[in-house]
Amino acid sequence: MAEQTQVNISEELIQITPQAVSEVKRLMTMEGKQDLFLRLGVTAGGCSGLSYSMTFDDQRSPLDREFDFNGLKVRVDLKALMHLKGSTLDYSTGLMGGGFKFINPNAKRSCGCGSSFTS
Repeated sequence: MAEQTQVNISEELIQITPQAVSEVKRLMTMEGKQDLFLRLGVTAGGCSGLSYSMTFDDQRSPLDREFDFNGLKVRVDLKALMHLKGSTLDYSTGLMGGGFKFINPNAKRSCGCGSSFTS
């Protein structure tokens, strides 16, 4: 019988940079609600076919995968995870193009604004 090796795959599925974690936590504090987590998703639409979504949520689903980034709880449903696997959520404060940005290795094509993609 082959020996099984346990691998922590959550870190391979999605990443969130420390800058993005810090900004999300700041925005959550401004919401003033307890028990919120960040929900990352993908919706149909946008100029390239699929759009990224980020919302604060408190409703959990059995189809969610949960991740923890330095105390920030993040949930992604399995359907969205197919499109986001290997992605990194970043945040920058640059004057031009600042804000949240998904770096998605699965995107075959992205729009100019970076908020939609084709996989």
